[in-house]
Amino acid sequence: MTEDMPPAPVRRRRVFYIPGYDPIHPRRYRELYRTESAAQAEISGYEIGIAPRQDAETYGWKVAAKIDGGATLTDVDVLIWSDIVRDSMSNSIPATYWQLARTAWTYIASGTLRRLMWMRKGPVIAALYPVGMLLLQLLVAILVAWIPAKLIDMVIPLITLPFVRLAGMLGLGPDGIINVAWAVGLLLGFVSWFVWIYGVIWILRWFKSKDNKLYAYYLMHDYAYSARYNGANPKPLEERMAQFGDQIAAALLENVDEVLVVGHSSGAHLAVSIIADLLRNDRVPATGPTLSFLSLGQVVPMVSFLPEAYRLRNDLAFLAVQEQVAWVDVTAPGDGCSFALCDPVAVTGVAPPGAHWPLIISAAFTQTLSPEKWKELRWRFFRLHFQYLCAFDRPKDYDYFKISAGPLTLADRYRNRQSSKSRIDVPASKHTSLHP
Repeated sequence: MTEDMPPAPVRRRRVFYIPGYDPIHPRRYRELYRTESAAQAEISGYEIGIAPRQDAETYGWKVAAKIDGGATLTDVDVLIWSDIVRDSMSNSIPATYWQLARTAWTYIASGTLRRLMWMRKGPVIAALYPVGMLLLQLLVAILVAWIPAKLIDMVIPLITLPFVRLAGMLGLGPDGIINVAWAVGLLLGFVSWFVWIYGVIWILRWFKSKDNKLYAYYLMHDYAYSARYNGANPKPLEERMAQFGDQIAAALLENVDEVLVVGHSSGAHLAVSIIADLLRNDRVPATGPTLSFLSLGQVVPMVSFLPEAYRLRNDLAFLAVQEQVAWVDVTAPGDGCSFALCDPVAVTGVAPPGAHWPLIISAAFTQTLSPEKWKELRWRFFRLHFQYLCAFDRPKDYDYFKISAGPLTLADRYRNRQSSKSRIDVPASKHTSLHP
């Protein structure tokens, strides 16, 4: 398509949403889309509605929308890997603390942590949060459980005295009295240690039961998942990514106008590799639907900076120069869990000559959310990380529902748009090799 040609309208679209490291059933994404699309439609003055899908092979929903004078039908699929996530989340408290030590060593010893902080401190603080929170929980458990144990130690002489007197009354003699005192003291000492250890365990279990509010265990498992293999994908994940690729490839043979892949959070780096595989293996027809890639709230450097992330670095470099796919990366400085406005290809240090993707766009939460809404959400970091999938009460050029259900392809919507002036593109990774 030349620059002066009008954009071809999108009448039918397939959307494949790849969530981040999330153990929850994908129905949460359907409900989020339903409620937030209705809110955005009311704010922006368009029509949109969703309906359940009849087939049971994949999880998703249908969207019918009338936006900017165009009517569009969209099928949305959630590409599920929540079962892999659940399997990776150990239920053992000791195993989680072992993950903590192993993950911290991986990021520190490889020099990755220091280089990540050069770009954005927010996501690094988010990465350090579960480490600090879990260590704080352990310290609190040790100190609180120590109090009743210490009280027992303090009353040992008082409890031992009656037994000593009884031994004297029984005429056991000095040696017998000493043995009785020693035995009673030893027994109470064991009781003290038992109370302390059991108290620590009970308090740690209590903290873990509150993790739906604290997110310490959840985030620890998230960062440990990539760090365990130094940035390489484990075999079960590679197999699932291949299945996702098959689903997207099948959609590219359908009678639709656009196939849009959306990668959110850690789902963004999965999408990079999946799309790269499709292009390398000639599974994107030249005359088929437009292939588009939207990455949201990406945390790519958390993986691509690791020593053995050869696969991801290679895929980033490959995707950056492709003509068959438009890649738009949307983040926001207000999202402390993402590497906001960091070009994931450039900062990884693998941008080849002629690299022109991704287009870096800011969702600019402080401008696209009203002061009242921003005040409500500002300190809800996990909720802000999902704002890209939600309604904006002062929308600008980023509208998730116009992108996923509107009449323009991703490339046409951002045609002639320049990357944000605040884009960060300075290479920062120590590890830039594309092959072992």
